Amino acid sequence: MLEVDRIVMAFGGFRAVDGCTLRADKGAITGLIGPNGAGKTTLFNVIAGALRPTSGHVRFEGADVTGLSADALFHRGLVRTFQIPHEFHRLSARENLMMVAPSQSGESLFANWLRWGGVRAEEERVRARAEDVLDFLNLRHVADQRAGQLSGGQKKLLELGRAMMTDARMVLLDEPAAGVNRTLLREIEEKILWLNRERGYSFVLIEHDMEMIERLCDPVICMAEGKVLTEGAFADVRNDPRVLEAYLGERAA
Repeated sequence: MLEVDRIVMAFGGFRAVDGCTLRADKGAITGLIGPNGAGKTTLFNVIAGALRPTSGHVRFEGADVTGLSADALFHRGLVRTFQIPHEFHRLSARENLMMVAPSQSGESLFANWLRWGGVRAEEERVRARAEDVLDFLNLRHVADQRAGQLSGGQKKLLELGRAMMTDARMVLLDEPAAGVNRTLLREIEEKILWLNRERGYSFVLIEHDMEMIERLCDPVICMAEGKVLTEGAFADVRNDPRVLEAYLGERAA
């Protein structure tokens, strides 16, 4: 479903991503691990259209999407979340969800003048969908609260909810466990699994929480120094001496 072919992302003389090649299959939850500075988030930025690569190609569902803008990829069904949530902090949780639904006719000034009845009916459908997402994520009790006032875990759930408001086919999750308490983390895991199994979402997941990676991901890909170091089942990757060396900075005995 997603193919990254020999991607290089250079900043001056420094290559944050250095000839990276990997793939993520449809229907899978693919884990992407590696030490800080391995190039994982930079690779996400290239895939999601925030950065244009120095060289190499990104293909999504067979089409070359290298260098396409984030909004163009969004409309193709490739969306992402962020390690630090990017909520609209002055809008309510409900409004954060409602504004994500794509191709809303109310975004047109002329439609608001000439087809206001249709715009209003569409907005009610979007609102109903947002209410369903709030219920699914157990966020109904904070629906009218400003998103900037939510806890870290609630913001991560809201980011997942914004992906649900689209017709996403693949979601790039950047450290959903970061800053989240263990109880809420288990809830986030359950939602990701449900979306994968019941709604057919494919995921690529950057994470340092190895328990979460073990529970959710197959396969697991390990990056180091901008390259793919190894990939496979979690147990095999975890026990690979090269992975231990990358994380610990020393060679395994």
